[in-house]
Amino acid sequence: MIIREATDADFDTLWPIIKPIVRSGDTYTIPVDTGKESAQRIWLEHPVKSFVAEEDGQILGTYKLNINHMGPGDHVCNCGYMVSPKARGRGVASAMCEHSQLEALKHGFKAMQFNMVVSTNIGAVRLWQKLGFEIVGTLPRAFRHPELGYVDGHVMYKWLAD
Repeated sequence: MIIREATDADFDTLWPIIKPIVRSGDTYTIPVDTGKESAQRIWLEHPVKSFVAEEDGQILGTYKLNINHMGPGDHVCNCGYMVSPKARGRGVASAMCEHSQLEALKHGFKAMQFNMVVSTNIGAVRLWQKLGFEIVGTLPRAFRHPELGYVDGHVMYKWLAD
């Protein structure tokens, strides 16, 4: 698997990965009715950088690296990760998260914060903890899950610099 910077030309391949994740409404705070053009702006135009994980020419997943705060908090970044359903369980999210931490350091960030890890997304919570992120706060009923109603959202954080 290689992880490389995403390009606009990748988006037609990324959209079938992003669309069902957004439409499900159970893990991301992106509106469920977000269209392809808006998603492309969110994923490729506004982040510091966006990346794809690919193997044998197939895109397996994607992530975006964002600045999380401005001014005195601009040393903290944020990332969002999406993996194709066909590639789940193959270590793609782990590889992208590890890659993103190195990229964050390259861009001068000292810490990474996930602002809303939905508590019912147990696989993500477990993976981020395995990779050294801590739950530093829980926001009660901060996420409106389409099936479970209002569920908690975790703020997860990791200091990256030595």
